[in-house]
Amino acid sequence: MRTLILNIKELLQVRESNIDKVSGTAMAELPSIKNAYLLLEDDKIKSFGAMETCPNFEIDNTIDASGKIVLPTWCDSHTHIVYAGNREQEFVDRINGLTYEEIARRGGGILNSAKKLQATSEEELYNQSKSRLEEVMQLGTGAVEIKSGYGLTVADELKMLRVIKKLRADYPITIKATFLGAHAFPEEFRNNHQPYIDSIINEMIPKVAQEKLAEYIDVFCESGYFSVEETEAILKAGLAHGLLPKIHVNQFNAIGGVGLGVKYNALSVDHLEVMNPEDIEVLKNTKTMPVALPSCSYFLSIPYTPAREMIKAGLPLALATDFNPGSTPSGNMNFVVATACIKMKMTPEEAINAATINGAYAMGIAQTHGSITVGKKANIIITKEIPSFYQLPYAFGSHLIDQVIIDGKVIT
Repeated sequence: MRTLILNIKELLQVRESNIDKVSGTAMAELPSIKNAYLLLEDDKIKSFGAMETCPNFEIDNTIDASGKIVLPTWCDSHTHIVYAGNREQEFVDRINGLTYEEIARRGGGILNSAKKLQATSEEELYNQSKSRLEEVMQLGTGAVEIKSGYGLTVADELKMLRVIKKLRADYPITIKATFLGAHAFPEEFRNNHQPYIDSIINEMIPKVAQEKLAEYIDVFCESGYFSVEETEAILKAGLAHGLLPKIHVNQFNAIGGVGLGVKYNALSVDHLEVMNPEDIEVLKNTKTMPVALPSCSYFLSIPYTPAREMIKAGLPLALATDFNPGSTPSGNMNFVVATACIKMKMTPEEAINAATINGAYAMGIAQTHGSITVGKKANIIITKEIPSFYQLPYAFGSHLIDQVIIDGKVIT
């Protein structure tokens, strides 16, 4: 199946040769071709260039993109899409003055979601989660990482990961699975952490690895959750079973989690709302991608990741949604890109790089996703007719996507 997209007003994120990520000042560079064509063959990008150089291809389908922008689909490297129910009452509690931490201390937060999930069947959990997955695909996401972490028992963590596996089998979107049994301590282990850590290390991780249910391991390294020492023990156990680290760090406090992530070559360190100069310094010249979650900051009214300081220091930065029931009940990457521009003072070029090629790196799929490069996945966003790609973050409340193509097939 060959699809030719013609008369593209501007084709964004074109990379003749494959790159893993962009960092520092290079994040402001977004290569593009105006008045372009793009040829898709089956599930791959076959060719692209200026319209005046477009050969006479044999094609099966033509799309006229006159007045429209075309770019790679979003790569959302941090989500918790598989969950049960909602936490809308906690939303109201925060409006009435309670903090996220206060809600968690009284049995809300992650523990609230765990209770709901434990009472939900695997089939019903799948049905709830697939609706969210379909929604984010329609919003332009072509690759997504999904974490466990609302089970907090051996059986329920495995249940979540099996749902993620089924979603991966049933939908064309690329899905990466992360084991996050170390998301919070169940109530019975609040004052005695070690038995739960032992369960993660000796029961959960071996079973996850044996059933090949996840590629990555994550820990919520934060005051009141998992200490640096506890996080290190869990990461080491995960690595011993082939699970690569991705860590929640610096959401509310800087306690040393960033340095720990770098020590263990974490693929990414995520949240980073609170950053000190030492954290920025330790990330320099490493393979670890910093990931910002601006819609979480928006929803919780907490600080935003200091993107300008980090980019000025030469670091790369990725953007993701953190889609979850408690702190970010939205998987809309278009809003994430806009919020990064509005609140984090990233330029549209930087934000799009962060949400495409750098997001792909943070999922371990930069060789196949995140840019318009021959041989990469045919995952494409076609906008409506807009003046320029600056309109995407500028008109932050408008739905500006006309079509989404994933694996070479139009899904909306």
